[in-house]
Amino acid sequence: MAHNSPPTARAWLEVDLAAVRHNAAALGARAGVPLLVMVKAHAYGVGATAVCRALGVPFAGRTEGAGQAAPWGVGIATLDEAEALRAAGCLGRIVCLQPLLAAELHRAVELKVTPSLHRADDIGHWRALTDAPYHLSIDTGMARAGVRWTTVSTLRNALQGAAPEGVFTHFHSADDSLDSRVEQDRRFAEARAALADVLPADVLVHADNSAGIVSRTAGSPGHLARPGIALYGGMFSAELGLRQVVHLRARIIDLRHVHDGESVSYGATWRASGTHRIATVAAGYADGYRRHLSNAGVVLINGVRCPVVGRVTMDMTMVDVTGVECGTGDTATLIGGDGTDCLGTEAVAALGGLSPYELLVGLSLRVPVVYHEAGLPPFPLMSSPVSLPA
Repeated sequence: MAHNSPPTARAWLEVDLAAVRHNAAALGARAGVPLLVMVKAHAYGVGATAVCRALGVPFAGRTEGAGQAAPWGVGIATLDEAEALRAAGCLGRIVCLQPLLAAELHRAVELKVTPSLHRADDIGHWRALTDAPYHLSIDTGMARAGVRWTTVSTLRNALQGAAPEGVFTHFHSADDSLDSRVEQDRRFAEARAALADVLPADVLVHADNSAGIVSRTAGSPGHLARPGIALYGGMFSAELGLRQVVHLRARIIDLRHVHDGESVSYGATWRASGTHRIATVAAGYADGYRRHLSNAGVVLINGVRCPVVGRVTMDMTMVDVTGVECGTGDTATLIGGDGTDCLGTEAVAALGGLSPYELLVGLSLRVPVVYHEAGLPPFPLMSSPVSLPA
């Protein structure tokens, strides 16, 4: 199929914003509550401003996403991320889910960011600066941030004079352990009960990340859900009928034959058995195609699956195209869809023993991004692991 590449691009990333909208709608339907969508880390490498606009988050003078049910808000991890959104004209609600240092709170006020707080001194400092809302973070087993569920009563005095708008926790293993999620649910409920007399009756409760949303059949409890990886098609595609969002493509820039016993790439980790035709593709780990995919990845060229041979290098990857019709300048799809086939993000990550989170956030390291507002042709869902044809 034809691919919409930037002029003279050696490699590029295509982002299907219609797929993001589709995934948000599917997640919202499953959760049954408004969404606080996570756009931290440049929207997992997809592009925070583009994603926010596509989802209907209000922007000054912009109308993208018209007709899309806008999320309740967007979640970030650093104030620099919030500043970039504000500079682009974002007028929507921004919540910082990562704890801020006391010295950062003044900047959060200036950026109209809702912080997550869990220390009495920080709550007092915030209220001294502003009457703007904040969310109370409760640690129920992640042991990363938030007040420990067993010690929430230590915040009673601080909360009496500065009630939070929301209260939340984060699941550590909801994607592979229902029991762990149930236990964290119980701890979260106990912590809220211990603070019942100082929390507002209308406090916004939220806990479900992508895995939490998928793990439930009766909708998310509370008032909000916080999808991240699933929004970008990185996990749970089969469970929810999600669409592939990212498509990493690169040009074939050279072709050669290697003969019996000859090696390809650094370390000579692959040697030919007989004569093979090898294509050099203009993307490597500096473009987000990870070195872990050496001798393990699969690439689509003119709709045909071709194995990666030898080590992925910084700028180039070699692929066995023996018997495949292709030439220099043709497009290779390293992640995503081509024709009637699709190398899904989760499946490609599995080939390299990678987390799909890691794979996604590295895709915009160097390559230009092409956004498709109207969407790409729907690609079939790809189960993991990806395999080559027999």
